[in-house]
Amino acid sequence: MKLGAFSISLSVKDIHKSRAFYEKLGFTVFAGQIEKNYLILKNGNSLVGLFQGMFENNILTFNPGWDESANKLEEFDDVRTIQQHLKKEGVKLETEVDESTSGKGSFVVLDPDGNAILIDQHV
Repeated sequence: MKLGAFSISLSVKDIHKSRAFYEKLGFTVFAGQIEKNYLILKNGNSLVGLFQGMFENNILTFNPGWDESANKLEEFDDVRTIQQHLKKEGVKLETEVDESTSGKGSFVVLDPDGNAILIDQHV
């Protein structure tokens, strides 16, 4: 399975303090809007999303169809194909993408320790 670009989405208490901290680690703002309480920071191929007040826990995020620079990939596994595969493997889905649709879509699974994994396709 090709899951696409990987990032960690962090639930932060103070987006300004978190931005300053990650900038000290060499990250720079890549996308997002601080006035809307979210930023995506990048350091090489590493992506960290900072989200204030949007969700409780940190989330592992994969973006089928994108590389780490948000460029559309020519070949990728559609989010619905990934979902169907996981269902066949007996993985419980927390949310599902409508398999009768195409294009953008997402679903969530939890790993054995309760960590949320978001498969979020933007293309």
